[in-house]
Amino acid sequence: MQLSSRSTRLSLLALAVCAMAGTAHATNYSLWINGRTSTPGSLSSPADFTYWGGAPALAVQAGINPISVNWDGKSHVSTTNAGIQKALDCYCTGSNWCYVAVHSAGNLQIGYALSKYGNTVRNSSAVPTDGVCTQASGGAKQTGWNIKFVDVGAGAAGGSELADSGAWSTSEELVQDLKTSTARAMYDHNLTRNVNFYMYAGAKGAVTSAVLKGQNDSVVAYHSTGGTSGSAGTRLCNPGQSSLTCPYDLTMGTAANEDGSKKWSFHSVVFRDDTEVFDHYVNQNWAGVISKVRTHMVDTAK
Repeated sequence: MQLSSRSTRLSLLALAVCAMAGTAHATNYSLWINGRTSTPGSLSSPADFTYWGGAPALAVQAGINPISVNWDGKSHVSTTNAGIQKALDCYCTGSNWCYVAVHSAGNLQIGYALSKYGNTVRNSSAVPTDGVCTQASGGAKQTGWNIKFVDVGAGAAGGSELADSGAWSTSEELVQDLKTSTARAMYDHNLTRNVNFYMYAGAKGAVTSAVLKGQNDSVVAYHSTGGTSGSAGTRLCNPGQSSLTCPYDLTMGTAANEDGSKKWSFHSVVFRDDTEVFDHYVNQNWAGVISKVRTHMVDTAK
């Protein structure tokens, strides 16, 4: 149908511009949450990727619009989680969405935030500017956060036997949190607010493997890195392991493991280190099993 007048054409053009403006501010971010460490990077700088391996040369190398959500890596999750929530409020509300990647105890941080606070009302009018998020007065609000998925490398939400055994300093607050029974009772791990947790489990053990239960990455065992539920870890391994020492496999996907143990809701094993070449450590070089997480985060941004 032909437009009847110049004013009609201008009105339609104005509507089109408004529609584009409404979507222009929608942004996706890639949030990276560190694990236990003495070198977390600046707690006030989202561009400080010291923990991971330095700032990526190109943004896409760590996902779209990468943000380093740094916390001190040694204090109780309950006392440091407010910083995680602040980052989620900043980047994952309103029209913005987030991809989240976590390492080791960062698994506890995002799980705790979603379970404890994922149904609370949040400000959704934050404007990120150089890492500082400002809220407009009387701004809009929403329930929870906009998270597409969580990639978990060497996840410690099930705790580590190294914390149980005293292999780590028991005076450190986070070590207390990382005891297997404590980590598993800290929050409802099944309550992810329908956000999928994709688990990446390494299996290059070390001398510490004697303490850890089943296949492990030298710090956490498959029962934790594979998102297996229960009050304590179960012994799980790769296919082909000795039927005497470790007869049951960690299964892929969301299916129950070979011993019948179930995974937490919305937890899926997407990488199991059958060749036993990926360990726990990032080594400030995007190393270990986190290299697999990084690849997925980059591919998602394409």
